[in-house]
Amino acid sequence: MSEPEPLARAEAWRSVAAGFLSCWALLACRRIHVPRGRVGSRIGFADGTSARVYRETRLGSGLAKDPCTLVVTFRLRLVHGAGHALFRAESLLNTPLFAGFPGFASKLWLAHDEDGRYRGVYEWDDPRRAEHYARSLWRVLALVSVPGSIHYTVLPGLRRDDVLSDPGAVGGAARDGAARWWRVTGERRP
Repeated sequence: MSEPEPLARAEAWRSVAAGFLSCWALLACRRIHVPRGRVGSRIGFADGTSARVYRETRLGSGLAKDPCTLVVTFRLRLVHGAGHALFRAESLLNTPLFAGFPGFASKLWLAHDEDGRYRGVYEWDDPRRAEHYARSLWRVLALVSVPGSIHYTVLPGLRRDDVLSDPGAVGGAARDGAARWWRVTGERRP
């Protein structure tokens, strides 16, 4: 299959703006939560890298009715050393960029791995909505990421926590079978 691409700029930015506005209503109703139970867990990937969970964001119960797991990766431009800690601290301000998108259920924020890549591991309601979000987010990430470093995969029918607890559940669910950056090999809890 061909590599996924971002949405057209105008469509992507309209979606980001709508999600941004929706997020404020969710925050006002206290529907967005930041649980601490998974913070400090380490998630391994089939490419030999691993990354530490530094934050979780959840909408309501965090469970989707038509679940899929979405994994997104990118490498930040010009961020090295102490800049990573600064990015992780400021990234909380990025919550309105995703939490108001239709279908968002939960996100694990992963710190940079051994190759300097960040990942988000999401549970999303409806694979088409996850795809739309990822293709919209691409336009935002492109502003701060190394060109060519933005990738995502959608795993239809799989809850995020099932993918983390049973990596074999993925099977052939993803579009990009050759890539190993998204394939979870396990989670080590602190």
